[in-house]
Amino acid sequence: MVILLGLAILRPWLRRLAKRAMLGSLVVALLTVICFRLHLNLATASLIYLLAVVMQSLAADFASSVVVAFGAFLCLDYFFVPPLFAFTVADPFDLLALVSFLTTALVITHFASKARREARSSEFHRRRLDTHYRLAQQLLAIEPEISLSKKSLEPFRVVSDAKATCLYDGGTGELHLVGYSPSGLADKTHEAYIRGHDAEDAASAISIRCLRAAGRTIGAIGFEGLANPESEAGALAALAATLLERTRSFRSASLAAAAAQAEGYRSAILDALAHEFKNPLATILAAAGGLYEAGPLRPEQQELAGLVESEAARLGRLTSKLLRLARLDHEEVKPKMELVDMMAVVERTVEQYSRQSTDRQVFLRYKSGPAQVAADPELLRLAVGQLMDNACKYSGPNSPVTLSVETLPHSVAVRVSNSGTSIPTHEQARIFERFRRGATPQPGSGLGLYVARKIAVAHGGSLDLETNEPAGGGATFRLTIPTAKGQLDHVATRA
Repeated sequence: MVILLGLAILRPWLRRLAKRAMLGSLVVALLTVICFRLHLNLATASLIYLLAVVMQSLAADFASSVVVAFGAFLCLDYFFVPPLFAFTVADPFDLLALVSFLTTALVITHFASKARREARSSEFHRRRLDTHYRLAQQLLAIEPEISLSKKSLEPFRVVSDAKATCLYDGGTGELHLVGYSPSGLADKTHEAYIRGHDAEDAASAISIRCLRAAGRTIGAIGFEGLANPESEAGALAALAATLLERTRSFRSASLAAAAAQAEGYRSAILDALAHEFKNPLATILAAAGGLYEAGPLRPEQQELAGLVESEAARLGRLTSKLLRLARLDHEEVKPKMELVDMMAVVERTVEQYSRQSTDRQVFLRYKSGPAQVAADPELLRLAVGQLMDNACKYSGPNSPVTLSVETLPHSVAVRVSNSGTSIPTHEQARIFERFRRGATPQPGSGLGLYVARKIAVAHGGSLDLETNEPAGGGATFRLTIPTAKGQLDHVATRA
């Protein structure tokens, strides 16, 4: 039973072997007749048979060439070695000649078959390289897009000659399929990406490769009906990963350019609005002053005129502040250094906001004596004022707002604290970005903290959100400016 089963398995292979060896065997038979009729000796006949074996090796595979070599060996023994017409050898030298012939024929057959295989392999790799080169050219010719499309994937299917090709973009979650897939190639490609492992399904001729860049999986590509998945899938996946990374880079660059352009427009609009407000405010203030000079006013009229004048002045200060913020946003901060008493700046800021924010309890705490810093007084007042403004806006009525000043060995730290809702953890890292607003936005440009930190850095200091929240919630910002001595040490260190 086992023998019959083995014969059944070997029968197709034996049939192909006989077919390939048939022509060489016929050539050996024809040469045998010719050489026998010409009465050639063993040496001459051996050379002629050897030529036939070489021709067979160049034209067919190794197995059929071995069959032809053994056939030639038997013909030499039967027709040209005494005693003739018998498979026996009387002379040991004739036996040595036969063995030499067979050995030479098998060696030639081996090397000829090996050379042919290497030539086919070289040709295969050349065609494969040419195919991948053409694919790379097609991919580079495609205009970069923010997201992939079937147009980007079609060259993979055409070049690989696959029935269907599927590409999953891990960055956008998009799945693209070209061709016809009866075996669910799209679902299997998505599943391979989620698992992070390549997949092979020999039954449905599906090969899937995960696409990786910088040590992370960025997508997956799948092929159905690929001719040589072992040698083709890896190279095609490398090209797909390059395409995906190129698309991702173009997407990031486009978004960054759009964001930069949008922020530029916003800064320009803020600047334009601040300029446009100047003239109307000046007219309102002039009109309010004219009301006083027009004649005696009743008490209620004086109160209204005073309210118009004070609010117009307040709006003027806000407009000037907005204009300074807009200018500092798109210009490099160049402070005009001089010795400034930090305590005087903080006291003036507290006094100003105590008058403006009457519904807030503003406190000033001293943790050290007066300290002088090397700073631009106008910029320093703007930075401290912005922290006070934020603390007042993002706190409830009648809630405390505290400023504390502490002299450190080489710097002066100003802490501004309020009570109320704390800044969420996921927002803390982005609170100093341009136009960034809190979870509960208040009126403002969204530039205050960004510009305040910009001023602090320009002075060699820093502005940070302290991780330890004040009692009762809220937030504490710490502005640090080097003292006059600390600023000199900072400049000396940089030099």
